[in-house]
Amino acid sequence: MNVPIKNVSRRSVLKGAGAATGLVLAAPMISNFVVAEATGSHNFSSSVYLSMDMDGTAHIYIHRVEMGQGSRTGLPQIIADELEADWDRLVFEPAYGDKKFGDQNTDGSTSIRKYYDIFRAAGASARMMLEQAAAHKWGIAVGDVEAKNHRIINKLTGASEDYSAFVAAAAKLEAPGADAVKLKSKAKRTYIGKPKQNIYMQDIITGNSQFGQDTMREGMLFAVAARPPSVGGTVTAFDKAAAMAVAGVVDVVELPALTLPAIFKPLGGVAVLATNTWAAIKGREALNAQFEGGPNGDYDTKAFEKTLWQNIDGKSTPHLKRGNCAAALEVADKTYGADYFVPHLNHAPMEPPAATAEWQGDTLKMWVCCQDPQSVQGAVAPFVGVKPEDIYVEATLLGGAFGRKSKPDFAVEAAILAKQAGRPVKMIWTREDDMHHGYFHTISAQRVEAGVKDGAVTAWKHKAAYPSISGTFNPAADGPSGFELSLGLTDLPFATPNLQVDTGAAKAHVRIGWMRSVANIHQAFAVGSFVDEIAQGEGKNTADLWMEMIGEDRMISPASDVVGHDPANPQGPGYANYGESLERHPIDTARLKAVLAKVVDISGYGKTMPKGRGMGISVHRSFVSFVACAVEVAVSDDGTFTIPRAWIVVDCGTYVNPDRVKAQMEGAVLFGISIAKYGEITASGGAIEQNNFDSYPVSRMSDSADVEVVIMENDAPPGGVGEPGVPPVAPAITNAIFQATGKRIRRLPIGNQLAI
Repeated sequence: MNVPIKNVSRRSVLKGAGAATGLVLAAPMISNFVVAEATGSHNFSSSVYLSMDMDGTAHIYIHRVEMGQGSRTGLPQIIADELEADWDRLVFEPAYGDKKFGDQNTDGSTSIRKYYDIFRAAGASARMMLEQAAAHKWGIAVGDVEAKNHRIINKLTGASEDYSAFVAAAAKLEAPGADAVKLKSKAKRTYIGKPKQNIYMQDIITGNSQFGQDTMREGMLFAVAARPPSVGGTVTAFDKAAAMAVAGVVDVVELPALTLPAIFKPLGGVAVLATNTWAAIKGREALNAQFEGGPNGDYDTKAFEKTLWQNIDGKSTPHLKRGNCAAALEVADKTYGADYFVPHLNHAPMEPPAATAEWQGDTLKMWVCCQDPQSVQGAVAPFVGVKPEDIYVEATLLGGAFGRKSKPDFAVEAAILAKQAGRPVKMIWTREDDMHHGYFHTISAQRVEAGVKDGAVTAWKHKAAYPSISGTFNPAADGPSGFELSLGLTDLPFATPNLQVDTGAAKAHVRIGWMRSVANIHQAFAVGSFVDEIAQGEGKNTADLWMEMIGEDRMISPASDVVGHDPANPQGPGYANYGESLERHPIDTARLKAVLAKVVDISGYGKTMPKGRGMGISVHRSFVSFVACAVEVAVSDDGTFTIPRAWIVVDCGTYVNPDRVKAQMEGAVLFGISIAKYGEITASGGAIEQNNFDSYPVSRMSDSADVEVVIMENDAPPGGVGEPGVPPVAPAITNAIFQATGKRIRRLPIGNQLAI
């Protein structure tokens, strides 16, 4: 533990936060990995997480947003435990957009793993300062006092007083140094590692929770927009008079045309403002807006897939090289090869994007279903002529997000329109809007080859071609980036002596954005499927082959095999490790094998299955957590299939709320089922062809499996939870289908590939 906590009680850091504070503690912030890698921006500063009023009420400033993952419950559990707080005397303060609250971007499964130590240190520091104040007041040694459940106990007499008696004195003390902070032992924890109900549960089940789409302001107008079907397209004509003739329509406003790079800018087009949503939608229909396609107006995913395979065949850019794959394949007793394809995917959160903007003179206030209020500030400011820090942004609850709502283009639209209207405006994206104009998971092609010599896999050659997330920020990006390859390829856990990872070129023609588990989705699908293919070809149990290929227990350092890595320059090209050090979060093959062994144990993987049934398995490390998944499929004679059962084992290190970990794993299985069975976004003539859940289905109750979740006990630092469960699900499903039918699925979605 080496987290410097500062006592900032005498500064006005919480002005306007709604808390009359006595003791205020600040700690360092840490930048979000995914966004930092995509944008090249790593920022570090100080931020506030805890304050205590004179009456002992503790305010916990929760700088991460809530979208069902439970961050706004888990983070307070950490502080409350070390603070020895009475849960009923906590006030949960969702932090509005402000740098004083640190990095607020709720992406990359970072909320607990990045802030566990910081929140523990903040809580422990406050507890120690209160104990010190009590010891001074009573004239005894600090070792003779103990904090317990919001009281300080005099261990010599047994007497105790409430925290409120010591807040004023504690506020005048220096916070303990980073090396002096005394944390509670695991045995004495009261909240960490224990189930705790989501702090919003009562509002959610009673329908009182407020999401972005629920925001209402006096005199508010509702807006929808007709946007160019392709990225970079422009409006050429529209019928304003026809739209204005619709009852309830107040105005028609042309939005600024998009200038590349897209980043988080609006796509342009024409907005209709009305007194209600229906009128705005009908007004948009009456516009009959016409568009010119721009640089991506001819994007066609069928044609682009052919381009990807041509580039797989073509020039290769090396990224990782161990041994000599070409030579090993040449002398192999047997070789294997397969091509894998995953299409564009859509986040498809249940609540489409929505943002409300209200100008009060020159002051802008916003209510946005966003994953990062600071990103909203930064994206909006250039379009409305104010400083980012002068924009008040409140992140509402999110009805799902999966990465889509960390991209606030819709908030920029709301701010522009509210300024034009002189009234509050809620920008509403319909389901169709989000299907047509989102930030899509990339389309990918992968080719894998392997060689077997004397019964052992001696060579693994992997080439991938797909547009990069970086293309959203830099139009010159042409193919997978280093940080995307480190999500499942340049960190392959194999002891294979000959290993090679290359890429082919691929330009982005839609806005590519991170989606739940990012590039792990397609890379884990290829890897997990191909291990199964080799095992079946060699007559081996797939779990056994995984164990053989992973090899002995060790800590892997991928950077040593990364092309261009200079061991003397650790900050140079290498392995990103989700923004963590390999010392703190190593690639530990023992932990990877342990989750695999556990899922084999609880599922009975390897047992003989009845006709039409099969069981598949896969394992993957992502977001510094280790997850293994097994699924059982039942395939009918007509090719339809169900997934009766699934087993998922996670080692995420130290966990805070086991209920939320289990819920995230269950959700990951359903998310993975959606990807495997249905997920496919296609484009023709630059336009996305899917409209709603009729053409882009997601898992329904009938698709749901009976999911058993096991959390491995491990005292390692916390890993991610929201995303790591997704990657092994799709390969486990397709491997199970092969066992049941003998048909190998190498492209997603499965769709009707099993139809007779």
